[in-house]
Amino acid sequence: MWYQHTIVLHAKPRGFHLVTDEIIEKLPQLASVEVGILHLLLQHTSASLTLNENCDPTVRYDMERHFMRTVPEDAPYEHDYEGDDDMPAHIKSSLLGASLTLPICRGKLQLGTWQGIWFGEHRVHGGTRRIVATIQGDIVHE
Repeated sequence: MWYQHTIVLHAKPRGFHLVTDEIIEKLPQLASVEVGILHLLLQHTSASLTLNENCDPTVRYDMERHFMRTVPEDAPYEHDYEGDDDMPAHIKSSLLGASLTLPICRGKLQLGTWQGIWFGEHRVHGGTRRIVATIQGDIVHE
């Protein structure tokens, strides 16, 4: 079975957001996969997807503070067509990545106990974001 769907994430403030449940909710086809793969591709160059802590929200806050220090907006970037946060957002996106490939078993993502899917919004006003979700797998036979 192959299935592809574009997930639309509503605009979120700059920072890291736990979106695991939001993604799973928009992909009811996952439940019918015995063994397979979910590939997520974020179609933007100023945001990111990554796996990390799914329980303590202070981890997301600390990660945002780290990236604001590591990739400052006031550095002498040449690319600033869309504002001071534009080039730093591109750098953060490249550092973290824009895609994830996750295993599926018996209708569930095989994430570690403390792992969740993070969406990193690296712009002050990033707007609506799109993720192309592709599922490949064997269907459960009843």
